[in-house]
Amino acid sequence: MAADLLLGIDIGTSACKAAVFEESGRVFAHTSEDYPVYYPHPGWVEQDPEEWWEAVCRAVRRLLEQNQIQPSRIAGIGIDGQSWSAIPVDREGNCLAKTPIWMDTRARDICSRVNEQVGADRIFEVAGNGFTPSYSTPKMIWFRENMPEVYARADVFLQSNSYIAMKLCGEKTQEVSQGYGVHFFDMAKKVWDPVLAAELGLSADKVPEQIVACHQVVGGVTEKAAEQTGLLAGTPVTAGGLDAACGSLGAGVVRPGQTQEQGGQAGGMSICEDRPLAHPKLILSPHVVPDQWLLQGGTVGGGGVMRWMQKELAPQKSFDELTELADTVPAGSEGVIFLPYMSGERSPLWNPDARGVYYGLGYDKGLAHMIRAGLEGVAFSLEHNLRCAKEAGVEVDSLLAMGGAANSRMWTQLKADVTGKKIHVPASDTATTLGAVILAGVGIGMYPDFETAVEKTVKVQRVHEPRPEIHETYERVMERYLTLSNAMLPVYGLLEGGEK
Repeated sequence: MAADLLLGIDIGTSACKAAVFEESGRVFAHTSEDYPVYYPHPGWVEQDPEEWWEAVCRAVRRLLEQNQIQPSRIAGIGIDGQSWSAIPVDREGNCLAKTPIWMDTRARDICSRVNEQVGADRIFEVAGNGFTPSYSTPKMIWFRENMPEVYARADVFLQSNSYIAMKLCGEKTQEVSQGYGVHFFDMAKKVWDPVLAAELGLSADKVPEQIVACHQVVGGVTEKAAEQTGLLAGTPVTAGGLDAACGSLGAGVVRPGQTQEQGGQAGGMSICEDRPLAHPKLILSPHVVPDQWLLQGGTVGGGGVMRWMQKELAPQKSFDELTELADTVPAGSEGVIFLPYMSGERSPLWNPDARGVYYGLGYDKGLAHMIRAGLEGVAFSLEHNLRCAKEAGVEVDSLLAMGGAANSRMWTQLKADVTGKKIHVPASDTATTLGAVILAGVGIGMYPDFETAVEKTVKVQRVHEPRPEIHETYERVMERYLTLSNAMLPVYGLLEGGEK
């Protein structure tokens, strides 16, 4: 049988997802495998890349076997992954240590020192991003200073999708969309800046020399990887890209002005631009689509907030039951406000000490108020980022929603009401892996270009229009949210249990 299917692999924060797609974008089969997150010290958040690979092997093998998919039908493989890893691998490709992930803030003191010594403006001028603990660069410096033997043995530091690509095809690569995690990546020219690398105390030879396009075929599945995964040796592997960028592509974002709204574990948005327009409080990265960039807002509070509320506040209730309960409370939660900073906060606060806060609780408030306030808090954090983008001169008319949270009609409508933006919902659960397989499809020639691929594969399921009277209410509540957020800034890290 002809090779007519594409395999997408998504290295998320809590699990690896694997999905097989038809050329039309229809999901043929999908599965997932969990892996742990480690919290060995305050501020440390790690994962083991070898456990990612083991999960990929289990997921792909089960996907093929349980759905009776002949490996020869897989025409190409696309990979997306979480941002801001720093995976040290030796010349043979062995992983030398767990990687700090995007929630890790161990390098905060390093960032303070480097911003003062090298200059925050100097770094921002090249990188288009602030020098904060979440990014890959401070973690590389942390390895150099705290695990010098690992740093010395490291041939290169890889990103999450690059690591899985290496395990599949044996090649160490750096694709363009994840370059932004390394601050000596010149955002405008999309090349390494060895001068800035040296100023940061690093060497540009600690990252793969060549930066490749996300849809470039970087190798074929090796015999060893074929044995481990059940795939056919020689199957083309593309470089892949950043999960948020692949999710944007899978939601249909290929042209300037189009905007993805993210509803996975984390939240945020990605606005497509045809030039590298940066904002110091936001995140700028190349898109997986050539010659485009994404101005992003990345928050720690997304679908993870609802998972936390369900687990800790109402474990006996389902997600749908909780949103139905929240819908019994009017917009604004009758004065209850929630700050969704559950593991510090990324944009636009960039405060690793920030924490989740409920304000306005009283004897007259109950579970329904807390759930609705949680949903609203995530929507307010999205609006906060959109307002920063507007300061940078980037206007957004509508949003393309993705992630598990987009399955909730109530939550998606709430986000439309808060932002005042129309929200289109494509196939939300599969947008990220769909973006990865579009890269593979373009890379092997199944699709002639990205626009054609999106036209063929992305189908909008529903549209949410903002309700003017509720949006007006939320504009008032948003100001209270911002007041509370600003008022809490001097408090974070000072109370007992806070990180010093």
